[in-house]
Amino acid sequence: MNHSKILLVGCGKMGGALLSGWLEQGIPAKNIQAIEPFQDFARPFLDQGITFHNSLDFLDTDFAPDFVLFAIKPQIMDEVIPAYSRFSGKCTFISIAAGKTTSYFERKLGKDSAIIRTMPNMPASIRQGVTVACGNPYVTSKAKETCLSLLTAVGEANWLDDERLIDAVTAVSGSGPAYVFLLAETMAKAGINAGLSPKIAHQLASQTIAGSGALLVQSDENAETLRESVTSPGGTTEAALSILMGKNGVQKLISEAVSKAIERSKELAG
Repeated sequence: MNHSKILLVGCGKMGGALLSGWLEQGIPAKNIQAIEPFQDFARPFLDQGITFHNSLDFLDTDFAPDFVLFAIKPQIMDEVIPAYSRFSGKCTFISIAAGKTTSYFERKLGKDSAIIRTMPNMPASIRQGVTVACGNPYVTSKAKETCLSLLTAVGEANWLDDERLIDAVTAVSGSGPAYVFLLAETMAKAGINAGLSPKIAHQLASQTIAGSGALLVQSDENAETLRESVTSPGGTTEAALSILMGKNGVQKLISEAVSKAIERSKELAG
């Protein structure tokens, strides 16, 4: 059981998902305190023993966190982050904010601060996410291990040694759910145009994607092999793939989309 003391800053969708996961992992409620000014976000956890504060000013003076996790919007980071420099050198800071680099947090919290930058994705809200983390040189091996354990509360977690690759992670998995949702949306619309009712078309599209994703995760075979196993020579799937895998098909589009997302991620990081 993880007995680290955690200060959670922000308990919205992602922060709340992490908090629920930590409690399910068996982390004692007394080891967790949270900064959250909105009571609607805090309310679901009040009967589980989590102590909430409206701001850092009200944090218990004897609470010394091992980890401070920022689960707030990037737009308010400049305003919120500097006050937490009081913990620099005493804890490891973790951020789940897109586009904010470890050097950004070093500037706000102190150049010798231990910083871990993470990139989760939307399925974390149902414990099916994947998160990649990287850290600056001040992160200890023990802190790295504990951080990955905390992140597995909402799905799978991996460590990346080169922070520059976070832009690629953002483009593939951070933005990736939107690509899948667009596919489901497009499949459903095609079904409706072919005469299916909207209800049936949406069910077919969503369940096909969900089931295929589950099969991909559970199978020992990779995506290419599974695709080939569905594709009979001269059959309907092969006919469809001749379009999707054509010169200007989905492979080219996804490659261009990921490149564009990487470019924008770098722009946001500054």
